[in-house]
Amino acid sequence: MELFKTFGEEISIESLLTIGPENYVLVDTRNEDSYEYGTIQYAINNRHILKDLEEDKLDKNKSYILFCMYGNESKEIASKLREKGIDVTCIQGGYSSYLRFNLDREELKEEVEKSLMKVYRKRLLSPFLKAINDYQMIQDGDKIAVCISGGKDSILMAKLFQALHKFSAIKFELVFMVMDPGYSKLNRELIEKNCRNLGIPVEIFETKIFDTVYDIEKSPCYLCARMRRGYLYSNAKRLGCNKIALGHHYDDVIETVVMGMFYGAQMQSMMPKLKSDNFEGMELIRPLYLVREKDIITWRDHHNLHFIQCACRFTENNHKVQDDGSSTSKRLEIKHLIKELKKTNPFVEKNIFKSTENVCLDNLIAYKKNGKRVHFLDEY
Repeated sequence: MELFKTFGEEISIESLLTIGPENYVLVDTRNEDSYEYGTIQYAINNRHILKDLEEDKLDKNKSYILFCMYGNESKEIASKLREKGIDVTCIQGGYSSYLRFNLDREELKEEVEKSLMKVYRKRLLSPFLKAINDYQMIQDGDKIAVCISGGKDSILMAKLFQALHKFSAIKFELVFMVMDPGYSKLNRELIEKNCRNLGIPVEIFETKIFDTVYDIEKSPCYLCARMRRGYLYSNAKRLGCNKIALGHHYDDVIETVVMGMFYGAQMQSMMPKLKSDNFEGMELIRPLYLVREKDIITWRDHHNLHFIQCACRFTENNHKVQDDGSSTSKRLEIKHLIKELKKTNPFVEKNIFKSTENVCLDNLIAYKKNGKRVHFLDEY
């Protein structure tokens, strides 16, 4: 019970590494989605540690280290636990301090590239190549802007593109492009160092999109996405590209299908590729279309990689899963819904995905084709 007497109320990341993990319980007090997006090795997720103490579920004979994103929330929780006689400290600066400390890793590039060709060939490289072939995403002479947001999906996509470029019979060029819509200093630094460690030569251009949409109450995420897409197309065209590649994966596709039905009263899918209406000659492709998010997470954790989440102020302040599981983010709500449905139907994800390939127009009341609405009574 005297383990943290030396460290006091806070412990630095450097000091944490001097203590064996068998001597403490490391607790991430953020919500489940933030925890799953990335955390510190050996950490468990528990937003209810104070409630566990009240219900006598907390082992008072153990020592605890708490952390949140920036250190403020966990510091308050630790203070309350300490009043109840729990041996507890928290990480100074929270998870953000760990991100800064964990940035430089010179061996990472070779390690990741080798694993994509061997360990993760079946789960990541093969579905990536299958999507490109099945949906005819790349042709000779293409110049593709690989758009990197800084998250796990787009970084993985960049590495898969580099692998493809080495052995592909198709001759194409790659530009690795990062748009900074107003990231915090930490997130900008994390993107730059991840790309440097992984050998991704990025071109960064800046916009002020986050500032523009921050005070908008109705559909800020929709407007942000539209603005970001426009800037990506525009900059890619300036660089001589004819295609932009985005990192949407299989799970994004099925979540979009369900969201359209539940909140948009429409049946439509996220397409594997589409032509731009506003930028002539430009096309959007989604090479991770058949890659499962769980496999991306496994790859990320295998290499102890850490990436930014959405990182806009609106998301940090508002789009959080509540203690009861609810969320102001519709996509997070749908993600949790599908997760629950899978408990009783293990094929639910595959069925949602396949449903967009098995549409029977004869049994639809109405549908749209080239912007024109067709009703079943028109030809009844």
